[in-house]
This record gives sequence, structure tokens and C-alpha cells, in this order.
Amino acid sequence: MAYGDAIAALADPTRRTVFERLRTGPQPVVELARGLPVSRPAVSQHLRVLKEAGLVRDRRQGTRHYYSVDGDALAELREYFESFWEDTLVAFKEAAEKGEPDDAGDE
Repeated sequence: MAYGDAIAALADPTRRTVFERLRTGPQPVVELARGLPVSRPAVSQHLRVLKEAGLVRDRRQGTRHYYSVDGDALAELREYFESFWEDTLVAFKEAAEKGEPDDAGDE
């Protein structure tokens, strides 16, 4: 999974809502579409984009397709975002080590 594709896929608010609904576990399209302001075929298209971005998996059970979050892809995306935090912590540590001791309390 390329994290750029995943971020682009999640940029759409409806797609993000569909993805967030999968948080509770695998669901068929009909359940994911319930209550959304878009048609069931539109939800299927959003799921296709999420699948192509590597964020969801599907499995067929009878006549239904059940979708679920791809945990491996989510871990990659999380790792990407955490790298920003790690870089920030390293920069903070370096700045703190270069800084002068606080002499304000000696007055």
C-alpha cells in the first residue's frame, strides 16, 4: 500500500465515513450504506476505491460481499504518521540539549 493512495482515498468525507463504519468489524454494503446520503451503488464505488488504496478487504459469503479494514495497511499508514511525531521528538531533544540552563530561578 502506498500511503499517498490511502490518504487520497480517505480525503473524501463519504469514503471516510464508510471506512470508519468498518471499525466495528466486517459488514456488507447494505449495512454500510444504511443512513448515508448516497446510494448503495455509490457506497460500492467508495469501497472499490478504498480496496484499490489497500485500506479494505472483501470476502464473499453467499450473495453478499463483506468488507473489513485491512489491518496491515492501517499499520503502514499509522507508521507513516508516527514518523512525523518521532521526527518532532528528535528535534525537540536536540533543541533541549543545545539550550542554556534556565537561570531565571537564581535571581
